[in-house]
Amino acid sequence: MEINNSITKDILQIQGFNISPQFTYPVALLLLFVYLLILVSNIGVVTLIVSEKSLHQPMYMLFCNLSVNDLIGNTVLLPRLMVDIVSTERLITYNQCVAQAFCSHTFGSASHLILIIMAFDRYVAICHPLRYGSLMTTRTVAWLSTAAWAVSVLLVSVLIGLTVRLSRCRALVQNAYCDNASLFKLSCDDVSVNNIYGLFFTVVLFSSSMFCITLTYFRIALACWMRKNKELNSKAMQTCASHLVLYLIMLWSGFLTIILHRFPDYPDLRKIAYILKVTPSF
Repeated sequence: MEINNSITKDILQIQGFNISPQFTYPVALLLLFVYLLILVSNIGVVTLIVSEKSLHQPMYMLFCNLSVNDLIGNTVLLPRLMVDIVSTERLITYNQCVAQAFCSHTFGSASHLILIIMAFDRYVAICHPLRYGSLMTTRTVAWLSTAAWAVSVLLVSVLIGLTVRLSRCRALVQNAYCDNASLFKLSCDDVSVNNIYGLFFTVVLFSSSMFCITLTYFRIALACWMRKNKELNSKAMQTCASHLVLYLIMLWSGFLTIILHRFPDYPDLRKIAYILKVTPSF
């Protein structure tokens, strides 16, 4: 879609979901319920961990970090998505679109890095319980969490920076939200550099998280099998199952989003996959 004369170059139009008029408000109310549930659950977790001194431990610091990350990611996406569902124009400024893309990509990459830290924490707690107190100190977890956010912000800054340098010849964001791929598709310039760095970014992030989490869970499973300790196996199952399910949801929804960006015939499926990736706590 070429730029319409009625829309300035700094105003974009979001494609959004194609929802029948009779389902518009029910879907918006459903998303509102989901968003409120996510807010209440994550704020509750953060408040409980901060207020209860007995929970000021490395493992719970990581839970708190992940809850804050969930709050950021969902607040960036869901309120705007609800407004666009009930709106007929679905307009957004270019700067707002860039900010949404930056925050959503930072949330996604930081989530992967925090889950890697959580997997290492579970590995030390289960396989080396006597060394847990010396290895996973509060200072160590704080440093690792800060590093995860810093690396995420740095990588995403380069990703978005390569996109904002491009000129724009279109004004339609072919998605229900703003992300990097949707932004550089607004340009008629050569986007080879964007595709190469985007591929590099994705391969490094996904392969690192897959390798680290696979390795830690393999070591945990091996330790449980060799020791044949029912108490150890029960502890491993209780502490690792939810973490692994959450990671698998993020991983496959992330893969679907990346793959479906290359297949424009399935736009709604791509949008749903991205929303699943952004709302893992639900």
